Amino acid sequence: MSRLTKAAYGAGVLFFLVSCAFSVFYGYKVVSHDLPAEAKTVEKYKYHFVLVPEELDNDYWRMVEEGAKKAAAEYGVFLEYAGPKQANIDEHLKTIEMSLASKVDGIITQGLSDEQFTPLINRVVEKLPVITIDTDAANSNRMAYIGTDNYYSGFMAGKTLIEDTNGQAKVAIITGSFYANHQQQRVQGFRDAVESEEGISIITVEESEISRVRAAEKAYQILSDYPEVNAFYGTSALDAIGIAQVVEKFRDRNQVYIIGFDSLPETLKYIKKGTIKATVVQEPFEMGYKSVIMMIDLIKGKKVPPVNHTNTVIMRDGKLPEIPKSAGEEY
Repeated sequence: MSRLTKAAYGAGVLFFLVSCAFSVFYGYKVVSHDLPAEAKTVEKYKYHFVLVPEELDNDYWRMVEEGAKKAAAEYGVFLEYAGPKQANIDEHLKTIEMSLASKVDGIITQGLSDEQFTPLINRVVEKLPVITIDTDAANSNRMAYIGTDNYYSGFMAGKTLIEDTNGQAKVAIITGSFYANHQQQRVQGFRDAVESEEGISIITVEESEISRVRAAEKAYQILSDYPEVNAFYGTSALDAIGIAQVVEKFRDRNQVYIIGFDSLPETLKYIKKGTIKATVVQEPFEMGYKSVIMMIDLIKGKKVPPVNHTNTVIMRDGKLPEIPKSAGEEY
């Protein structure tokens, strides 16, 4: 072997070893690269979990994170909150892949699409426990689900609209996503609730892509294309906000009925003004809090119910029916 060949061979081996070292380092650090330096040492914690939301920069998911972090602090868990900044299914799946590679103790995530999430969840479960939160992947091997009964919440929204409009409405639906399981269920529940009402018709269903700007654009387009529409149903936390912005600008808010989802500060503002007439309120804090406790129980070998539904209520005029406070109680 010539001196040049030996040098090339040695360089190749060195490159391979360096690449392996970087791969190991990256696999461990990639999920936690945005965390404060003092939080990156996991040795002092009992467990290391990752919570993967649909999008990081979302007030609803911040409430889920808040609940999860409270439980994590109480039970000695190193919790990472990682995922796409804005809804992006490919980035979401990639974050789950990276969490698996970093050898965490458990992953808490949405199960947005059966086609894309089920195979990945099934592969992850072979190595570590997975809990779905807010959105279930019921056909996967996930260990448990905690969150809203999304079909029932959509059905509640439909019954509320019937009651508030005296069964007379031409409805446009703006949904966060056509592909996401929970959004599909909320639409279907609503459809089933109003199906037998002769005075109610669903004119169109549009997608907002989990964006208040997109929801506003769709609402404007609907009012232009279908001037007969006098009611809106928004299925994601940002939809009703976008709809309300357009209705206030282009229509008499007293002539257009809006029902949405969740109780974000902007939603409450529009409810107090009377623009949004009702909203379906979930328990994101409880979802986050209890998901951490459930994961600990799974790791300890305890039995956990496969489906755990949190409470859902309807808010009208800024008045919220009492929701049982159950943080720390059995799920």
